Amino acid sequence: MTIMGFVEELVDLNEEAVRDQLKSRLDNGEDPIAILNDVKAAMKIIGDKFSEKEYFLPELIMSGEILKDIFDVLQPKLKEGAGGKSKGKIVLGTVAGDIHDIGKDIVRFMLDVNGYEVIDLGVDVTAEKFIAAVKEHKPKVLALSGFLTLAFDSMKEIIEKLVEEGIRDSLKIMIGGGTIDERIVEFVGADKYGDSAVTAVKLANEWMA
Repeated sequence: MTIMGFVEELVDLNEEAVRDQLKSRLDNGEDPIAILNDVKAAMKIIGDKFSEKEYFLPELIMSGEILKDIFDVLQPKLKEGAGGKSKGKIVLGTVAGDIHDIGKDIVRFMLDVNGYEVIDLGVDVTAEKFIAAVKEHKPKVLALSGFLTLAFDSMKEIIEKLVEEGIRDSLKIMIGGGTIDERIVEFVGADKYGDSAVTAVKLANEWMA
C-alpha cells in the first residue's frame, strides 16, 4: 500500500480501499497530518475533475461522504495531547447560492482540531442566517466559503448587512474558495482570504491572539 495508492483510491471514490489504507497507515504509526495532506491533494484532483465536467454532483457528494469518514477517524488522533479549552468561536458557512462543502468541511476540521469552537451553518446559507448566528454566538471570526463566482455577491451582501446592524467591527472576516483573491476581499469588504485550510488556521491564530 503506497501513499500514492491512497490518493488514487480516494480520487476513484473506492470507499472500502480508502478505509483499509487509512487504518493501515495509522496502525503503522504514520503522522495524521501527513495523511491529511494526501486527503487535500486528492480533494484538489476531485475538484478539478468536477470543474472539467469529468465528475458531477453525485461524485462530489460521494467524495464528501468519504471525507467525513476520514475526518471521524483522524480527529481523535489529531486532538490527542491538545488541551480541552477552546481558543474561541468561529462561525463558518458556504454562502447563499452555493452548495459546495468539501473546502468548507476541510477548513472546519482543521479549525476544530486546532482548538476552535466552530459553528458550522452548512451550505447555501442566507445573509439573515449568518447575521442571526453572529448575534447568537458572538464569534471573534466569521468564515465565509464560496466556490462559485456568484458567491461573491452573497459575501458582499452578508458583510453589508453586518455593517447595517452595527456589528461588522466586532469580528474579523475571512473568505475562501474558488478563485478568491485580494480583489475579491476588497470587493466584498472582508479582512483576508485563505487559499487553504492551513491559512485559515493561521489567520484565526493571528486574530485570536
